Amino acid sequence: MTATAKPAKTVNCDVVILGSGIAGSTLAAILAKAGVSVVLVDAASHPRFAVGESTIPPLMAWLKLLAVRYQVPEIHALTSVDKSTELIGNSFGVKRHFGFMLHRPGEEPDPREANQYVIPDMLTSASHLFRQDCDYYMFQVAAQYGCQTRQNWRAVDVDLDDDGVTVVGHTGEILRGRYLVDASGFRSPLADKLALREQPARFKHHSRSLFTHMVGVKPFDDVSRHPADERPKARWHEGTMHHLFERGWFWIIPFDNYKPSRNRLCSVGLTMDERLYPKNPDLTPEEEFHEFLKQYPAVARQFEGAAKVREWVSTDRLQYSSRQTIGPRWCLMSHAAGFIDPLFSRGLCNTFEVLNSLAWRLIAACGDDDFSEERFKYVEKLEQGLLDYNDDLVNCSFISFSHFRLWDAVFRVWGLITTPNTMRITTALGHYNLHDRDESYLQKLEDSPYTGMFWPDSPHLQKILDVMVEVCEKYEIGEVSGDEAADQLFAAVVASPVTTPFGWTDPNRRFIYPGPRDMIKYLRWAATSDVPELRTLGRETVRGMVTSALKRKKFL
Repeated sequence: MTATAKPAKTVNCDVVILGSGIAGSTLAAILAKAGVSVVLVDAASHPRFAVGESTIPPLMAWLKLLAVRYQVPEIHALTSVDKSTELIGNSFGVKRHFGFMLHRPGEEPDPREANQYVIPDMLTSASHLFRQDCDYYMFQVAAQYGCQTRQNWRAVDVDLDDDGVTVVGHTGEILRGRYLVDASGFRSPLADKLALREQPARFKHHSRSLFTHMVGVKPFDDVSRHPADERPKARWHEGTMHHLFERGWFWIIPFDNYKPSRNRLCSVGLTMDERLYPKNPDLTPEEEFHEFLKQYPAVARQFEGAAKVREWVSTDRLQYSSRQTIGPRWCLMSHAAGFIDPLFSRGLCNTFEVLNSLAWRLIAACGDDDFSEERFKYVEKLEQGLLDYNDDLVNCSFISFSHFRLWDAVFRVWGLITTPNTMRITTALGHYNLHDRDESYLQKLEDSPYTGMFWPDSPHLQKILDVMVEVCEKYEIGEVSGDEAADQLFAAVVASPVTTPFGWTDPNRRFIYPGPRDMIKYLRWAATSDVPELRTLGRETVRGMVTSALKRKKFL
């Protein structure tokens, strides 16, 4: 060291978190609220663009659970469009449904080749998150709870030893912590440092993507040429629109479909198998997007007069995986661990399920100074399981896009998952509240035989997924026809004792919109089922609803 050189400043803490997106910021807020000293760093700054804007019912259930379990009520702002608008700002959209329309090059879409699943109001709500606002909101929440923050702070080196972790920033500042969480996503410094990426990614699914935000995107309802009696009950513009084509899809996520919203933007993306649709080096991402639009006239009409408000992003293959996500004093969290595809909007749901399993362990570890890998073993099992099950679902979906009847069968497999997946989380939280914050009810969520599966308690669902993978992969290599594969998968759905009575077994019902009566019928059916995991789920849900009602009545 020269006579004039200043020694590097060292900041000590319990946990260093790399990445201040919604995942890192939410974890930082939870830890700080629990009394853990946290430093949250990011190479960029807020507010900033982010994708992952479409939510699903299980995600909303996880968010509610996190808010209550870790006593961070600010998380409730993310659980519905009403709360987001009230507590964050009027930039959020509503999501009443998942909408799917199949397209073929040069043709108008067939109205009979469309699906829609309307989320039951009794189950939960969903929304379109304007990420630059909600991410920045959670970043501020973390800071308010005492988390130290660093923006525009780039980690140039990470070192791990038996006693802790050392992170060196480009400013020369040194962070010394007892544990490191890397929530920075694909460009994970820790994954690079430890050479954790599998080369190539282990996943079967292949896709690349183009995406941006635009203004002037027309609602599909306004450009569709389908007659009124062949349209679904809910307007396409009231949910997340998926325009499907062979081994690819467009997404359209509006933020202006909720009356109080003042946000004109629409999230727009195109995702396709890079093996079938390799990049054209002579085209810009915007030009490539419009080349795809030319092939699908109904989609193209949505974009007449539309304009981008930020530069297009063009990716290479989206899928990446890690051979290990937990190690001595470190964790690759969620998107730092791996990624599949935005189809079905599972990214944030997986993120917050992992966050829940990590947070309580990390709080306990900081309390008793035990950061053994064994303590965090379940977190890795969960992360890898979530990725692998999602890989199967998305890969089968892409395979099926070339044959509507097969896609329709895959759609039903995906759809019947949503209700039990959401109910098991909601029911556990209900019992936790009713039994004086008894942690055992929440820890039971981790005691399941199929970790990472969408309903991890059900061998019957596993059987349906096994059939789905088998018939789709046989169709892909030409061993069976599309109709044969569809018949086999549909038969498995019909025969399964866990298929919810919402119309999934009726081939003529492509638009599914369960109302309150359907939910009551479902609960009665589940509670009297011969299937143990379904009967338990149904009875626990009913018991929780009755107990809650009685408690409310007592205090009126």
